[in-house]
Amino acid sequence: MAARVELPDRLYGGYIFDLDGTLVDSMPTHYRAWRKALAEHGAPPHAFLWPEFTAHGGMAAPDIVRDLYRTYNLHMDAEAVAQYKRECYTRLLQTEQLPAIPEMRELVLTLRGRGIPYAIGTGSIMPGPLETLGSAGMQDWFPIIVTPDDVPPGRGKPAPDIFLRCAELMGVDPHDCVVFEDGEPGLHAAATAGMASVRVGQCPSPPGWER
Repeated sequence: MAARVELPDRLYGGYIFDLDGTLVDSMPTHYRAWRKALAEHGAPPHAFLWPEFTAHGGMAAPDIVRDLYRTYNLHMDAEAVAQYKRECYTRLLQTEQLPAIPEMRELVLTLRGRGIPYAIGTGSIMPGPLETLGSAGMQDWFPIIVTPDDVPPGRGKPAPDIFLRCAELMGVDPHDCVVFEDGEPGLHAAATAGMASVRVGQCPSPPGWER
């Protein structure tokens, strides 16, 4: 199986990881949760299929719903849909185990062993990140996890605030940080923050995503 990521040649002062689709192969599970939540809140079947879903990777759930308002002329309560989606995701995790992405898992273990600062900067809010890490067997690995709740409202990805907060908590200059991301919003956020970035290859689309 081809590697999902090419690690940088140089050493950075701080390493920042997106979570879903970067550290853990959780995107298909998130997709199923989104499809159920949107269907039950009246979204049309063609809304938010896999390509559109992956294009929003890393964004906060309420911001995604607000994007869908504009695209499909929908009228839904963004916070209510986002909360129901989170509940659907939690229920799915009760019956399945998420795999860590091997290259990322080994990199984090290396950083831990060498005492190099690292953090997670995610578009998911608590307790979602802890549930995802626990399912992948990586609970308690990350002392720093920054979510949209840790930055001003509306300043999640693609704004740089989440990653800048990671750098602040690590005590590392943003220009000496590298961000690992699978989503365009997060890669844009890294560039705006003045950080280097590494793209993590996306997982294959799940069977039947066209429906």
